Amino acid sequence: MKPRIIAFAVAVALLLLIRLLMALAQRRGDGFLRPADRSFLWSPSQLFFASFLTLFAELAFIRWIAVEVHIFAYFKNLALLLCFVGFGLGCTLAAQPIRWARSVVALIGLLLVVRLPWHSGKVLDGISQALGSGSDMLIWMTSAVGNWIDFTSILLLALILFLLLVWIFIPLGQIVGRQMDLGPNPLISYSWNLGGSLAGILTFLLVGRMMLPPWLWLGAVLAGFALLQTAGKDRALLLVLLVPLFFLLYDPGNSNHYTIWTPYHEIEYTRVYAVNGDFAVGSLEVNHTGYQSIVNLSADFLSRHPKLLREPAEENPYNVPFRFPRSGPKVLVVGSGTGDDVAAALRHGSSVVDAVEIDPAILSLGKHEHPEHPYDSSRVSVHLTDARAFLKRTSERYDLILFALLDSHTQLSDYSNMRIDNFVYTMESLREARDHLQPDGVLFVKFVVDRPWVADRFNEMFRRIFGKAPLIFLAKSSFTYGAMCFAASPSDRIGQALRSDRDLSDFVSRNRVSPDNSTVPVTTDDWPYLYQRDRAIPRAYLSIGALVLLIALGLYWTIPGARGQVPSLFYFMMGTGFMLLETQAISRLALYFGTTWQVNGIVISSMLAALLIANWAVEHFPKNLSRVWIALPLLAGLLIAYVVPFGSLPGSPAVVGTVVAVVFSLPVIFAGLLFSLEFRDESMPGAALGSNVLGAVVGGLLENLSLRFGMRALLPITIGIYCVSVIALYVERKEGRSASPSGQPRAAVSGCSFTEDRR
Repeated sequence: MKPRIIAFAVAVALLLLIRLLMALAQRRGDGFLRPADRSFLWSPSQLFFASFLTLFAELAFIRWIAVEVHIFAYFKNLALLLCFVGFGLGCTLAAQPIRWARSVVALIGLLLVVRLPWHSGKVLDGISQALGSGSDMLIWMTSAVGNWIDFTSILLLALILFLLLVWIFIPLGQIVGRQMDLGPNPLISYSWNLGGSLAGILTFLLVGRMMLPPWLWLGAVLAGFALLQTAGKDRALLLVLLVPLFFLLYDPGNSNHYTIWTPYHEIEYTRVYAVNGDFAVGSLEVNHTGYQSIVNLSADFLSRHPKLLREPAEENPYNVPFRFPRSGPKVLVVGSGTGDDVAAALRHGSSVVDAVEIDPAILSLGKHEHPEHPYDSSRVSVHLTDARAFLKRTSERYDLILFALLDSHTQLSDYSNMRIDNFVYTMESLREARDHLQPDGVLFVKFVVDRPWVADRFNEMFRRIFGKAPLIFLAKSSFTYGAMCFAASPSDRIGQALRSDRDLSDFVSRNRVSPDNSTVPVTTDDWPYLYQRDRAIPRAYLSIGALVLLIALGLYWTIPGARGQVPSLFYFMMGTGFMLLETQAISRLALYFGTTWQVNGIVISSMLAALLIANWAVEHFPKNLSRVWIALPLLAGLLIAYVVPFGSLPGSPAVVGTVVAVVFSLPVIFAGLLFSLEFRDESMPGAALGSNVLGAVVGGLLENLSLRFGMRALLPITIGIYCVSVIALYVERKEGRSASPSGQPRAAVSGCSFTEDRR
């Protein structure tokens, strides 16, 4: 029996035992996770910790569920938006008993459903298959067709997963909202909230850097739930649940098969040995999908194992690119991974090899596991960075620049829909690569093409950049991953290579690919969506967005008193605008500093720190300060960010990136000032924060408009949203937002069940 099945069985047995003991206790009238019959006091430490745990738990669940359910990896802000829905609804429910029981059941239920060792993988893959099966976008391992019956049934299954994720975060929103209402001053409460959120992000960044497994960080979430309990028996129950949680999430391994959680992926590594005991293949699966292999293509190894490679060695996809440049070339490998392409470069006599890889764990595996030890060579320089950032910073010129099957399999940013490789395959990126070629250098791209229109897109980009069509052919293998190859040169180097190497010419002729020449838009830094066919919002995005909205609206309207109590439009639109502004800042800065987890973490943390500073500054502003003098610089800053052509500015990437950071920091600061200035006089800050977070959900959905109009078009939309928020502020202040229809404070309307002891 497999170790994972045993671990799952142990976890289920423990959960059944715990449930039995709980039932016996309830018979004696000693229930668990029941609403506390006591007054709640203002506690800045509880507000800080609940805010900390909210951000930590958001990032933890986003990280984990994107690995286990692939559709979350390709729609990564989906998990974030669902967390926001739960937290925002919780803030709205601050006056009601905290719903710990449902949250804990949802957490354990989600783990059971996702980690079921028998058919869970097929069922969860079915969600990705159905939602990603449209012909208008490319998701690996999905077909190009689907029917509406299967699509609808999968949507219902997805709905269950979405609801479980939402329910987990409702109690955290309730605690934060309640403490915000109990605080002696809304700005003081907001400062504790922002400080805790910032600490949560920084802590999870440290977790990612240390490459800790999910049983530790999701276990920390459950332990945090335990610390927030007011009854000792409830705290003990949740701590006991850590044991089955460990068994549900633990992945047993050994020296030949183990799992690594990198800052970007979950990697499952397996060693495969030949019959005589030689190391044959090191197999890497990323997020449970085949990604790359460590292979030994040395002449000595292949002579001992002649049946492994059916094609001639020089026709293998790893060897073919090095038959095009001049002898002894200077080579740049973009996406060097575990080192197969670097090893090929060394076998073909490359004089210098620059190897660029973004994932430290994959690079480490290559250094320790590759049998040819390419990274130990003195001719190889390793650069642990984003490919686009390296191209912007290097001044070197190369005889061959190889894009080596570079695909991220997932998105990186939890606050943006940018994949790691999106900015690599754009017109600007390929043009930068061309500019780093020697006059007779070769740009060579290997890519797994599952849709004909992807090949058409590469063909058109090469044609525009080089003024001629690229050479396109297939390179297949019986031993390694195959690829479609695109090669071009500013000179006639491609033709010279074919004329001087008859075997290469025959191989290319047999495997040449003629593109369909279908009309597809090329990818740019403004529209970098290589995996989307047209400038349109794919069916999957529309379906998922509608589902998220239905969940948010459906749950909101079940809240007592919600129908007669419209959320503040000002706070709602401020959340919408800030979410769009945040994703814009992340994506723009990624162009200059790289799409790395460090850059994203720094950007998000800096924005929270800016809000914290703005909140502190408002405490020192005069009460009668005009909101107009804050709104005008906010809108002006957004307008500057829209009209300034950052790509045309002179200077190094670091200098231009700094300019981008300064320009985007202006609207962030003034948005924070406007929010805090109004929040200072808010009678029910918990409800206001709930409206703000629910607005961020809409902002996350509106981000998908970039799939149709481009990323730059989001800035005019953001300007319009902030204009609406300013108008809403004027109307609400004129009408008196803090009063309910009956003239009572909102706490009274919603039936506040806790004592407001502001200490």
